[in-house]
Amino acid sequence: MRDLAGGFRYLMAGQRWVFRNGRWLGFGLLPGLVALALYAAALAGLLYGADDFVEWATPFASDWSSPWLGLFRGFLTALTLSLGLFLSVITFTAVTLLVGQPFYESLSEQVDRTEGGEVPESGRSFWEDLWISARDSVRLLVRVVLYGILLFALGFIPVIGQTVVPVIGFCVSGFFLTQELTSVALQRRRVDLAEQLVLLRGRRAQALGFGVPLVLAFLIPFVAVFLMPGAVAGATLMARELVGADSADSAASAEDGEEGDGGPGPGTGPGAQGPYGQSHGQGPYGPGPYGQGPGQSPGGAPNPYGQTPNPYAQG
Repeated sequence: MRDLAGGFRYLMAGQRWVFRNGRWLGFGLLPGLVALALYAAALAGLLYGADDFVEWATPFASDWSSPWLGLFRGFLTALTLSLGLFLSVITFTAVTLLVGQPFYESLSEQVDRTEGGEVPESGRSFWEDLWISARDSVRLLVRVVLYGILLFALGFIPVIGQTVVPVIGFCVSGFFLTQELTSVALQRRRVDLAEQLVLLRGRRAQALGFGVPLVLAFLIPFVAVFLMPGAVAGATLMARELVGADSADSAASAEDGEEGDGGPGPGTGPGAQGPYGQSHGQGPYGPGPYGQGPGQSPGGAPNPYGQTPNPYAQG
């Protein structure tokens, strides 16, 4: 429950950040407005043609007597619309992030700048980052479609299909939505898709606490557009906790056996430096999958995100 609440706090912290920095709110709305127009047209087409699609897909039921024909096709129409809505919620973020790559990169960098000094950079060109983002989005889309097909099939099970399956669907949506949003900050830290998923699975409750409320909010028309800038900002704050410090710098320190922030080098005691921070620390949201620092800055001031001193804050 602590991690679940922690994820929601990051979501709220991101919204507060963009409202405190109003210029970035307006800046971050542009990609969402473009994506919203595209998805509104697609969903309108689905809503208009769902009945015809179900009728075309179920010719065997044409001779059924009333009311069974209406109930059966009505149920399938509802499932088709639910599946379309499910896919739109998941893919909306991916498409919006792809359309707004330079916008959200700048926003995420500004969050890092205001929270921890220097901004981590991937060292790749814009086109390389865009290609990686598009490739990872396609990989995730394949996963989401597979989950969607499975949940669609399970929806035919009486009672369970109308109660448990929708809950699972929201959880799946929330997890992958969190991954999409945190990928903006994690990609700049050269954390690839496989490692992103490992990080989030290690903090599954936190990922759900961040993503599921966002999925529910996205069901309200136009809300997704206005929440996206704050969602990117909150995901950046969460990504900072997940990795604790820049992965490349931390890995180099571990490899060289240098002394970490909380004690000796790797494997030499309670202050050992892991590839993503301290091995023993605890932040206000609980221990990270790779261990967060004790939430204390070098000068003794509490760190609001429970991280070890950020290497970018040293100069």
